[in-house]
Amino acid sequence: MARWRWRRTSLGGEADRAAFRALHNASLASPALREGLTTASAERSVRHLRALLGTPAAGLGDTSGLLAWDGLGSHHRSQLAGTIGQVAETGRTMIVDQRTLVCDDGGCQVRQAIVSPLVVEDTLVGALVVGAPHTTGGLVRAADEVASWVSGQLELAELDLSRTRLMEAEVRALRAQISPHFIYNSLGAIASFVRTDPDRARELLLEFADFTRYSFRRHGEYTTLAEELRSVERYLLLEQARFGDRLQVTLQVAPEVLPVAVPFLCIQPLVENAVRHGLEASADKADGVGRLSIIARDHAQECVLEVEDDGTGEDPERVRQALAGDTSMDSVGLGNVDARLRNAYGDDYGLVVETAPGAGTKVIVRVPKFAPGVQV
Repeated sequence: MARWRWRRTSLGGEADRAAFRALHNASLASPALREGLTTASAERSVRHLRALLGTPAAGLGDTSGLLAWDGLGSHHRSQLAGTIGQVAETGRTMIVDQRTLVCDDGGCQVRQAIVSPLVVEDTLVGALVVGAPHTTGGLVRAADEVASWVSGQLELAELDLSRTRLMEAEVRALRAQISPHFIYNSLGAIASFVRTDPDRARELLLEFADFTRYSFRRHGEYTTLAEELRSVERYLLLEQARFGDRLQVTLQVAPEVLPVAVPFLCIQPLVENAVRHGLEASADKADGVGRLSIIARDHAQECVLEVEDDGTGEDPERVRQALAGDTSMDSVGLGNVDARLRNAYGDDYGLVVETAPGAGTKVIVRVPKFAPGVQV
């Protein structure tokens, strides 16, 4: 019985319950607003904003007019379009009375309206409209506070969009860094088989086409580890066509991690670095062979991937410079991949590089199996 009484009073008094309702409605409106101010997002969020304010009507509009309306008094929408334009010019909250909201319906609950500006990065992008039988100072302040919160959500949407554009630019830069020498060398290797082994030349040409199709088509921000490793296999087939027995590759992948989402083109640059550095040392070895291993393991809530070569190794200080984005370093995309991993999963998930001169190099990538906002 004591437990039952505690549960009934767990939300406290009316003030606590009101706060809970407000937070709940805000959380329902937030996902749509984080997509930006569009007709679709306005229609999905405006009903929750009206519930948050507790008014008979509410609307959202951009600088051209109303995008969505919820509640009573929808016949006033056309009358409010001009007011939104005035708010866009002045940047100040306006109160609209019966002189503008002309209505023949004696029982209409929308006799006045508050139009509060929505501002993103000092630019007015639209307005929140609150319709009520009459306005009070408290309602005006509430409308302005909600408009300020909506502006914050729209600003976050703009930041998300900017982040997406930045990630796309980084991937384009990485493609440009990878493609020139690899394409030239691959086509040269394929050409060497055209007369001596036409069937193999054909197979390699198809592998090259599939590799470039994957690398240069427009992707989302993420792909599966299976897709990424399939592209890596094609890359390695082309490199082995060039180097023959001088390049030996070991690949071990746990099936459990194949569906894990990873940033697009986050593995291939690491493999390319390993091939290049591994083969640099092969000429000085007794057997003249460069060795590369790729291991993907299932580790609790994470996927752990290791790319290791037995090449010349590197000065750790130079690796730190490459991870910091120093483009003068002879490392394909190392800083790019590290930055995208950190952006996606947090600073705990940056690249770990174990290396020393003459000791080879191992690059470790840890990726959570599930992360908020990460999906293929």
